[in-house]
Amino acid sequence: MQTLTVNIQDNFVQDFLTILEHYKDKVQLQKNENLEHDPFFYERQKQLEQDLQEVENGTAEMISHSDLWNNINSHIKTLS
Repeated sequence: MQTLTVNIQDNFVQDFLTILEHYKDKVQLQKNENLEHDPFFYERQKQLEQDLQEVENGTAEMISHSDLWNNINSHIKTLS
């Protein structure tokens, strides 16, 4: 079985479901709540996994805690 994402215009959903009714033994419909709440869920998940892998293998570009706060403080001063 394969999983596909299909974008359907709101005004065509019922017609689409009616068409699929004839194939209910071959097609399973499921709502993906991850995509319902965040349309970019899987892209973000992939990026997070890549970021974590870079941290774990030491290839991520990191800055020290003190440098981070120095950057924040410098930026705040430019806002005043």
